[in-house]
Amino acid sequence: MRHDHNNHDRQEDAQRTVSKSKLVTIGFLLVIAYFLFTEHRAHVIQFLPFLLLAACPLMHLFMHGGHGHGHGDRKDEEPKELNTKGKR
Repeated sequence: MRHDHNNHDRQEDAQRTVSKSKLVTIGFLLVIAYFLFTEHRAHVIQFLPFLLLAACPLMHLFMHGGHGHGHGDRKDEEPKELNTKGKR
């Protein structure tokens, strides 16, 4: 029985090519990010205080889900007056 090793080598080469292309893409993105940051730093830094102020109401709106709000509209529990009526 013969086993073809050439097919296995081609798959490894294809994986290496993909990983090399990913590294090159990441390198280009890092260079682009560096130049965008250095060239537009003055424009971005002037808006940082406003972003900090905008974070407060946004956190208030989106992070109140875990505080137990909305506990008054449960339909599975009956009010206490109905449970005690008619019992003596």
